[in-house]
Amino acid sequence: MQFTSTQKSAAAWALIAALTALALWLLGPVLTPFVVASVLAYALTPLVKKVERWFGGRMPRVLAVFLVEFFFVLAVLALMLLIVPILVKESPMLRAQVPVLFDRLNDTIKPLLARLGVNFALDVSSIKAFVVQYLNANVGDAFGSILSSLKLGGSVAFAIIGNAILIPVALFYLLMDWERLVERALEFVPPRLRSAVDSFTQEADGVLGQYLRGQLLVMLILAAFYSVGLALFGLDLALPIGIFTGLAVFVPYLGFGLGMVLAILAGLLEFSSQAGPLKAVVMVAVVYGLGQVIESIYLTPRLVGERIGLHPLAVIFALLAFGQLLGFVGVLVALPASAVLLVAIRRVRAGYLASALYRG
Repeated sequence: MQFTSTQKSAAAWALIAALTALALWLLGPVLTPFVVASVLAYALTPLVKKVERWFGGRMPRVLAVFLVEFFFVLAVLALMLLIVPILVKESPMLRAQVPVLFDRLNDTIKPLLARLGVNFALDVSSIKAFVVQYLNANVGDAFGSILSSLKLGGSVAFAIIGNAILIPVALFYLLMDWERLVERALEFVPPRLRSAVDSFTQEADGVLGQYLRGQLLVMLILAAFYSVGLALFGLDLALPIGIFTGLAVFVPYLGFGLGMVLAILAGLLEFSSQAGPLKAVVMVAVVYGLGQVIESIYLTPRLVGERIGLHPLAVIFALLAFGQLLGFVGVLVALPASAVLLVAIRRVRAGYLASALYRG
């Protein structure tokens, strides 16, 4: 049976993808910073080219790379620091409102259980004393207890610090030599397959570009939606929580979940002494419920899913599969990697339908 050039190129790419996946699985912890840096380099290289064009090609490449990476790191730090004003304001509120919340919880649950014939006695005073003592502990003791409970030993702490340093360094060198590295990688492609590979990379590049632009639009729209929605309910921390939630949806499920936890906690602490905890529950249910519906039904399918051609079930499977294989990094690269795999599957399908094997 004779195979067409398209089938041969598709088989070669399938083999390369399988070997790459095996290498990533075996060397996951070691390759994690380099995988992250490579994904970032791919996304930021067009910005480096734009900066060079803005100055008419007179700006040295190293300076353009430095400017792009500097502002990118600044943006990431700004996103992380959005949590700081939330924690600064909520810490004293926790100390003041936790005893009140426990009293209300006991007053609400005890009569309900009594109607059901359940004799329930909650030692509220002991629980309040323990929680207040923990919240009043100094920052050093709290930080030390967190480190102890998470078992952040020397090796894990070293890995975290090492990755935080290694990723920007690897990103800098990849941005400096990205085009050259791509050219060197393409040199391994046989000349007879070069046209097919070039066509594949161009199509994959177009799909990934659409994904990144669509995801950025989704993040900005959701950041504005959550900020306005929480502000309409009168939440003081609406702006930082809303912006953080919107921008953090880049990490599927985790960003939304963390933002929702911050919102419900801030609402309970702020509204408990005024309108009661019910207002906080209604606020989160309305704003985050509506936001999730808008994102899943309209924004993501229209701005991301339709552009890369992934079915919602395929998106869920990709997130779970890549997360299982590569952990947190796998969740980050799941959708763009699936978009590239989708391009390969399309080409394999097209080659199969055009082959004599399909026509019988």
